[in-house]
Amino acid sequence: MILIRSPATSAQATQILADKGKSFYWASHFLGKKYLSRATQLYGFCRYLDDLVDEEELQELAKQKIIAARQDIAKGISDHPILNDGIALLGYCHVPQDIVFDLIMGIESDTELVRVANKRDLLHYCYQVAGTVGLMMCGALDVTDPAARPYAIDLGIAMQLTNICRDIKADGLVNRRYIPADLIENIEVSFLINPNEEQAKVIQNAVAKLLQLADTYYQSGERGLSYLPLRARFSIFIAVRIYHGIGNQLKSENYEYWHARIIVSATRKFVITILTLGSICLNRHFWFHPKKHDARQQKYLLNATSHSEFY
Repeated sequence: MILIRSPATSAQATQILADKGKSFYWASHFLGKKYLSRATQLYGFCRYLDDLVDEEELQELAKQKIIAARQDIAKGISDHPILNDGIALLGYCHVPQDIVFDLIMGIESDTELVRVANKRDLLHYCYQVAGTVGLMMCGALDVTDPAARPYAIDLGIAMQLTNICRDIKADGLVNRRYIPADLIENIEVSFLINPNEEQAKVIQNAVAKLLQLADTYYQSGERGLSYLPLRARFSIFIAVRIYHGIGNQLKSENYEYWHARIIVSATRKFVITILTLGSICLNRHFWFHPKKHDARQQKYLLNATSHSEFY
């Protein structure tokens, strides 16, 4: 069976990755042709679903759109080329639909009032919108060993935690608060956009804790690199280190996210890439499988998802 894509759709997905996934686009140049095609196709699919909610101002219409997309996925075909390509890819790579439905549940939750209560709820959300993408990427990269899946989830969660810390102000502007209430004394969303001095100290402390948590998931996720095909291993490692660099830059700026959105410059991406490649020879996790995943990292997921047996 050969997976066929239209050149126009392929180019569109590549452009989406270049425009909206700059860290992954930079690292994707290390992928071979087959995996680059699949990775861009998967990114375009996931971004399309996410944009159904994020780019729609009317919540009811956003709900209708995401429900329609779920129905298309359940049917296995769609009139929208990006969505249809994604459906075809996931079927070709034998990714269970339940994983995609978990992703959609997370995206759909953004159509409601977003007020995360605690770390457990935050991590479950991170699993839904990013850990699932890690699992789908396993399929796209021909990773068949079930032992790899928890590490893929951990990397997704780590990167989503980084996203949340970077985008507190942007999320606040659309009336969303992902930073847990119990970490910030339930500070109102409006104050997250431009906190006063007292509020800033509370929020900075919370962001520091979340980035420390992200570090834990990065460390765990990187232990599973050896399960990836060799060329994909280089690409994913670089992408992860660049994304980790967003959190490190936020730390260096004393967690003051409200001044300007943190980005990793092209120069910094280059430096991180060189340092990452230089560290590979001495990185045992790049070459050898870990003995066992620390299940405590994912205890909040057990009995909370529809396919826990998959990983």
